[in-house]
Amino acid sequence: MCGRFALYSPYPKLSQALRLPLEPEELTPRYNVAPGAWITAVRHPSDDTPLVMDEVWWGYRPHWAKDKAPEPINATIEKVATSNYFRGAFAHHRCLVPADGWYEWLPVDGRKQPHFLCRGDRKPIWLAGIWSERPDGKPGCAILTEPARGVAAEIHSRMPLALDADSLEPWIDPHLTDRETIRHVAHHLPAERITHWPVSTRVNRPGNDNASLIVPA
Repeated sequence: MCGRFALYSPYPKLSQALRLPLEPEELTPRYNVAPGAWITAVRHPSDDTPLVMDEVWWGYRPHWAKDKAPEPINATIEKVATSNYFRGAFAHHRCLVPADGWYEWLPVDGRKQPHFLCRGDRKPIWLAGIWSERPDGKPGCAILTEPARGVAAEIHSRMPLALDADSLEPWIDPHLTDRETIRHVAHHLPAERITHWPVSTRVNRPGNDNASLIVPA
């Protein structure tokens, strides 16, 4: 799954990695982003509007859902294209969530040891997401997950779907709606580019948010 991540790269670094024209904006470094918060995303607000980097709520509940409908933070790649709850967003409202890495917890001797997973070259990671207008009119999103690959499988059975550079533009193309076509143009980041290390259990508390959280324990 993906339930906590960090985003501390400055805007110029993200813009360069994305290779798309976006207006600069200041981003506050965040080392402990938890669900139920506003997060940075890249998306087309509608088919005819330019690409933007703005904030979406990390919690997906489409505007047509009932009050007690679930508000998932993740959607699995196995079901996102066919589930009644997600398939509309998968076809029309895909987004990218930039991150520098994410956290997972490994059971060790009766406790859970947090690990930080990131690219070995420390470049930003682009996580595949879907978004929808929520009942309150604001955008909300879910991050896609897939079975864990490479060293990530040492920590958890699932991981966020991190896309390679050539998949970024097709993923957020609002005119690309066919399920099979999307599957063929969206490729995950090669597993060998991911590394990880144990970090302090201080990350367990969302209120802790500073660079020391990603320092190897």
